[in-house]
Amino acid sequence: MAGVTPIGLDIGTSSIRAVEVRRAKDDYSLSNFGQVPLPPGAVHGGVVQDQVMVTSALKQLWAACKFGTKNVNIGVTNPQLVVREMSVSNLPGKEMRQALPFQVKDALPLAVERSLLDFYPLEDPGDNPTVRGLLIAMPKEAVMSAVDAVEKAGLHVKSVDLASFALLRAASRLDAQVEAIVDIGLDVTSVVVHADGEPLIVRTVPRGGQEITDSIASRLGIPLPEAEELKCRYGLHGDGREDGAQAAEEAVRPLVSELRSSFTYLASGERQKQVTRLALCGGSALMPGLAEHLQNELRITVMYADGASRLRDTRKGRERGFDSFVPSAAVSIGLTLGAAA
Repeated sequence: MAGVTPIGLDIGTSSIRAVEVRRAKDDYSLSNFGQVPLPPGAVHGGVVQDQVMVTSALKQLWAACKFGTKNVNIGVTNPQLVVREMSVSNLPGKEMRQALPFQVKDALPLAVERSLLDFYPLEDPGDNPTVRGLLIAMPKEAVMSAVDAVEKAGLHVKSVDLASFALLRAASRLDAQVEAIVDIGLDVTSVVVHADGEPLIVRTVPRGGQEITDSIASRLGIPLPEAEELKCRYGLHGDGREDGAQAAEEAVRPLVSELRSSFTYLASGERQKQVTRLALCGGSALMPGLAEHLQNELRITVMYADGASRLRDTRKGRERGFDSFVPSAAVSIGLTLGAAA
């Protein structure tokens, strides 16, 4: 099946999402999409914990959706992810990959031998002796566990990409503003700040919707299912009780603090860039009142990202509920757009 674009495959904590696109010249059209839920504990913090469960879910997804290929690009994230701007020797691709561990070992909090390394250039260095870019380091075991689970389902991993870069590819608005794209999942939040498409900060924060639910349940002394219902139905607006809105506000405070500290670091660092817009996506970002709360707390414009903005034609998916799929699909869409580029 030469020439077929690999599918973007996002293995989240609560579900697996896949998107298939067709490219014609410079346009991308939706061909197929689907998702299946994952049982609790199968994936945690971006890491596959139970390969059997994940492999079974993948087989179920492919059987149900009849995708046109078994070639996939997968996205990965991890709280131990390191993305750091630095300059390295300007070498041809193969030589750079071989030399990278020796050039960056003193700059990493992770052991080089237990990490997968990559380098994302931020400039065309020409004949300069060094090139400026982003060093990317990820625990090797976390990546390989995902690859193994996917390949045991009979699929073929064509590439592995950062979920944050996929977010950037799918949901970014390219203009003069410094934009933060924030994808709030069940137990991790991916943050990528960029200026006209150039990444400035990439973080994986070990906080998400489950932590918010747990906090609400604890503060109100109610069961988790009731807290989840309160979060999803009323959110930060509360259910009419003063303590309900207050509990929700306290529950999101740690995430707000993480975002604020990231933006403050960027504003006070070498770049001295001020984030002026925040684009929200991810299932847990749909909590009622969250966008308005973040806007008030961070004093920047907050809106919802459109992860499907790069897709010209989505008619094939609308009858199957593509519009409701989109808020959580930015990573899977971005992964397949990267494959089609």
